[in-house]
Amino acid sequence: MNELDQRIVSYLVRDARASYAEIGHDVGLSAPAVKRRVDRLLDEGVLRGFTAVVDPEALGWGTEAFVEMRCAGNVSPARIRGAVEGLPEVAAAYTVSGAADAIVHLRAASIHHMESALERLRALEIVESTVSTVVLSTLLERAPVPSARTSNPHEQGHA
Repeated sequence: MNELDQRIVSYLVRDARASYAEIGHDVGLSAPAVKRRVDRLLDEGVLRGFTAVVDPEALGWGTEAFVEMRCAGNVSPARIRGAVEGLPEVAAAYTVSGAADAIVHLRAASIHHMESALERLRALEIVESTVSTVVLSTLLERAPVPSARTSNPHEQGHA
């Protein structure tokens, strides 16, 4: 991905509804040239699609928790995913290093709904134990935005 591709992706992250002509005006390409690059970025998996970003709280799912999940025995990531993806409150799940095998991000409509979701998570056959942290407020949340690498003095050779 070159600098021009990074600029196109950055523009789409800011405004996924922008036309190819608008993006092209910003990056100095024609609309068809931008379309070809976007198609290539989609084919390569750099762009995975375009979606509406929704405020979960506006939909009534404003209670969040992060749950450290420890599994009973040696459980594969695929098995962890299979176990948690059936819970509608699971917003995301990650395998991690450290004492926990996975971190599960839950969203619920209320603290009582969260308690119910935690009970169902803990009841999964693969779960040995959990440690839950309820989110009080979101301080920062942003999508990754590609940018040209900034110079890092630690990566540069010294003459």
